[in-house]
Amino acid sequence: MNWAARRGRLVDQLLERESLDSETERAMRAVPRHAFVPESKREAAYEDRPLPIGEGQTISAPHMVAIMTDLLDLSAGDRVLEIGTGCGYHAAVTAEIVGPGKVCSVEYHDSLARDAGDNLRRVGAGDISIRVGDGREGWEAHAPYDRVYLTCAAEEFPRPVRNQVAVDGIVLGPVERSGLSITGNGQVLVRARKQADGSLDPETHGGVRFVPLQ
Repeated sequence: MNWAARRGRLVDQLLERESLDSETERAMRAVPRHAFVPESKREAAYEDRPLPIGEGQTISAPHMVAIMTDLLDLSAGDRVLEIGTGCGYHAAVTAEIVGPGKVCSVEYHDSLARDAGDNLRRVGAGDISIRVGDGREGWEAHAPYDRVYLTCAAEEFPRPVRNQVAVDGIVLGPVERSGLSITGNGQVLVRARKQADGSLDPETHGGVRFVPLQ
């Protein structure tokens, strides 16, 4: 199976629909998504759709990972917190841009955290730090973070997570519309920059559908 060719075709297709930053494109071409997908679903690894990874969770569709990576406006050296490790793929894409030892991730399910660690080591990204715990609490030990993102939907950005974002840093993730006083059902992708007074300046980036934060 020529995985690299299939990955390249997928990214080419994404570029036809999305205007991606060059670093996002590079990271998407570099990280082997098939290495993070359960063997039973591996044939579909380079289709642009979410796939089940166990524990009722999914690996996000490639276009969503690319969009979120772009919205984070990552730079080399940024310290990043991810809430919801899943299989480790999204963290690997992030680490491809910010560099080794800069990504911390919190996963609720012990089994997924173990699998993600194995996946990341296999692709040479074993320096991503993972802990099992409640994502609502963030990971205070490594704060402050330049960027924080959630791969699961919350009613609002949890206060401990907000507190761990550096001033002028960005927090990004799916938020329930009800938490934003927006009419309609479902979730919206929200990016917010932290102000000097600790408040967040949010902007919405369209409707999305993610598994809930646990």
